[in-house]
Amino acid sequence: MSGPPSLPFGTPAGHAPTREVVTVSELTTRIRGVLESTQGEVLVEGEIANSRLWKTGHLYFTLRDEHAQLKAVMFRSAVRYLRFTPEDGLRVIARGRVTVYEPKGEYQIVCEQLQPQGVGALQVAFDQLKRTLEADGLFEATRKRPLPLLPRQIGVVTSLHGAALQDILKVLARRHPTAHVVIRPVRVQGEGAAGQIARGIDQLSRQEGVDVIIVGRGGGSLEDLWAFNEEPVARAIATATVPVISAVGHEIDVTISDLVADIRAATPSAAAEIVVAGRDELLGRVDQLSDRLRATLRDTVRRLLTSVLELDRRPGVAGWPARLAIRGRHAAELTHTLTQATRSTLVTRERRLRSAQLKLEAHEPGRRLEASRTRLVVAGERLGAAIVHRRQRLEGRLGDLTGRLEALSPLGVLARGYAVCWNANRTAIVRDASAVSVGDDVAITLRQGQLTCTVTGKD
Repeated sequence: MSGPPSLPFGTPAGHAPTREVVTVSELTTRIRGVLESTQGEVLVEGEIANSRLWKTGHLYFTLRDEHAQLKAVMFRSAVRYLRFTPEDGLRVIARGRVTVYEPKGEYQIVCEQLQPQGVGALQVAFDQLKRTLEADGLFEATRKRPLPLLPRQIGVVTSLHGAALQDILKVLARRHPTAHVVIRPVRVQGEGAAGQIARGIDQLSRQEGVDVIIVGRGGGSLEDLWAFNEEPVARAIATATVPVISAVGHEIDVTISDLVADIRAATPSAAAEIVVAGRDELLGRVDQLSDRLRATLRDTVRRLLTSVLELDRRPGVAGWPARLAIRGRHAAELTHTLTQATRSTLVTRERRLRSAQLKLEAHEPGRRLEASRTRLVVAGERLGAAIVHRRQRLEGRLGDLTGRLEALSPLGVLARGYAVCWNANRTAIVRDASAVSVGDDVAITLRQGQLTCTVTGKD
């Protein structure tokens, strides 16, 4: 027999069930709906713990105080607008909505904004980046480079429409009219400004002829100057191949670029003054040395003139111009005599040298070789002529003998149309018709070729 039907948990026997049975997912969904509908947007203060930034760009962390903790998540779309890096131990105020993460049944806050408690987000980001760059040694005084004394070209990275550029150009035009300025226009505030500034510094530092770079802008709020507090700008200044002057804002404004740069200028105008200070110092030094040199020369001439006048007034020096003139005349006479003797000696030596050269040239092997070569050429020409004459004579005699031989040669007779008749075995010439009989074979030799014939009759 089947037992009595089971009742819902917690339902007394004899009573009809009054409570709804729901699944875990359904209950979690209801709790989530209650939280999201009743709580709405909240502000929660707490200390960050277990902060992790995932590869997806989402930030997961825990907010806690002395008695409780709350899971928190900040999605990538909100993380991109953070000006600082959330760190464990940092107290913040989180703005967001409370919800339930259904797969784990955990309630959490989805943050839309984080604000450091007590200080602004920008100040926290400033302090964080400052600590990082200081640990990397970018603020060390040993890596600061001196400015060039006379820069060939001055690079300027700033906005074309700002007052900073006009201030720089005015100072350079007044203090250094021949200065060559290379301007790299960039945005100095807003989204993407830091990237443009960093690229401008890198491009000018690699451009040939640029010896120093001024980077900056006019004053403003911390938000306006924030592009000069970002890491790409600081790294670009540190890796620049030429000295960099940072001139951001007013004297009271201090940015990360001021700390990394080789020189910090209070204002853009002050940066221009610093760039041409070396030229002014050099010109001032030159003027100072010129004045000292002129004064020294005047004093020296005056002192020497005084000494000459004092010597001239002494009794022992009286009449020295006349004595000096006599000595000068005697020196001139001796000079003339010495000149004449020197010239005479030189002429004699030149004649002897010329005579020796002529004798040497007469016995010079080269000349004798040239004469022998000339005689050899003449003998060769005579021998050639004799050979030609001898050859012509022999050729003429050979022609005569050849003609006589051809006249007596049987071939010559054959050439005139005659033939030679031989017996059949070519052992004897047939000179008489009686030497052969009808039917015998004979051989006929012609000028060209031979014939074999049979005698068919004779007369």
